[in-house]
Amino acid sequence: MSMILETVQTEGIAELSYLIGDDKTGTAAVIDPRADVEIYIELARKRKVAITHVFETHIHADLVSGARELADRSQTAQVYVSEEGKAKYGFDHKVVKDGDTYEFGDLILTARHTPGHTPEHMSYEAAEKKRAPKPWGVFTGDSLFVNSAGRPDLMGSDQTEKLAEQLYDTLYAYYLKLADDVIIYPSHGHGSPCGASIGDRLTSTIGYERQFNPFLQYSNKAEFKEYALSTAPPEPTYYKRMKKLNAKGPEVLGHLPFVPGLPPKAFAAAAKQSKTVLVDTRSMLAFGGGHVEGALNIAGLPELSIWAGWLFDPDDSILLVLESDKDVERIVPLFLRTGYAKFAGYLVGGMKAWDNASLPLVEVEQITVHELKERQDELQVVDVRSPDEWEEGHIPGATHIFLPELEERRGELKKDRPVAVYCDSGYRASLGTSILQQHGFHVHNVPGSWQAWKNATYPVEK
Repeated sequence: MSMILETVQTEGIAELSYLIGDDKTGTAAVIDPRADVEIYIELARKRKVAITHVFETHIHADLVSGARELADRSQTAQVYVSEEGKAKYGFDHKVVKDGDTYEFGDLILTARHTPGHTPEHMSYEAAEKKRAPKPWGVFTGDSLFVNSAGRPDLMGSDQTEKLAEQLYDTLYAYYLKLADDVIIYPSHGHGSPCGASIGDRLTSTIGYERQFNPFLQYSNKAEFKEYALSTAPPEPTYYKRMKKLNAKGPEVLGHLPFVPGLPPKAFAAAAKQSKTVLVDTRSMLAFGGGHVEGALNIAGLPELSIWAGWLFDPDDSILLVLESDKDVERIVPLFLRTGYAKFAGYLVGGMKAWDNASLPLVEVEQITVHELKERQDELQVVDVRSPDEWEEGHIPGATHIFLPELEERRGELKKDRPVAVYCDSGYRASLGTSILQQHGFHVHNVPGSWQAWKNATYPVEK
């Protein structure tokens, strides 16, 4: 008989959630579940435990919470949330207070109020019953990350200063008082916009973070606040919407959303309907070779969740073009994680069926970095990477328009002059070209993009 600890890593949104419990008593908890909850049910079945508790460390802004969905599906669990900071919820829940303890066999979880990222934020210390209250680990939620800490600026400008001060107190008066050997289990890894420059490792220790985490190197609160607020990455547009949705309580679906299959002519008719977004999830080269007019290219990688969140209205109905019909079950959860559950259908048989039906195609020219360098004088070169990436180095003479701003700022580009779009590897660039193509620009995508440019040892501007 032993303790159970399983980490669920959700790439794209860089989220980490946990199944933790004791197989002797057959009970377990899930901390910060994602919306597509099947994975926790499968893990619990595999480890022969029942999920009895679902803990939310805070009201999430970056993904749809799966807490209600998991509690409903498991039929044995209840949702536990903090009401500190006057947090309010629109669904049934159990209230967690600072110091509350929960037993799972020999495992004890103790709630600790750790505000700063949000006012209600709770972390959970893990200890063995015979050694309690000394913890061996702590589930830090979005308060302390590997090499970083939770950003305090997501609750509105009127709360930012106070949250930054609370974050300082959480880090210095709570975390730094823990023993060096305590393991931290954060709710996000590298790539999440919930913190600045989160490290690559999924776990760390208090001792390591004490020595190397830049957020833990300040002797006074004023300098810490300046650092914390100046290093925060751009806030995704969907964060405020996610926070409202998770406080209200996402709808319990009971299953993944259904996506009807549509033959080519029916698909073409559906694409003309209002409030319908056509998303081609194939690779950039396949998309460039031929696609349905008006399609946006967001390749079916985990990053799709974030870019759908940035760009779409949750009331839109999504039409899908897939590499293969069987990809439906893999692609739908990527949309669901950032709040998209309405699907108008997918193109049955993919682009091969579209071609066979003799329906029109649109192309995007792909150019190498060598062609780009030769043609720089005739092209408008657009860099759609983040501000931090741009500042670290870019193609000389390029124009920087962060991808989520491209729709709004496209007027800064001239329609009578061809455009070449690049990012780090071409993924975001292909999405950028598809946005500009919708508005009548003559566009080129640059596969390999910044990585290829550097590997070709071409000039870099900073």
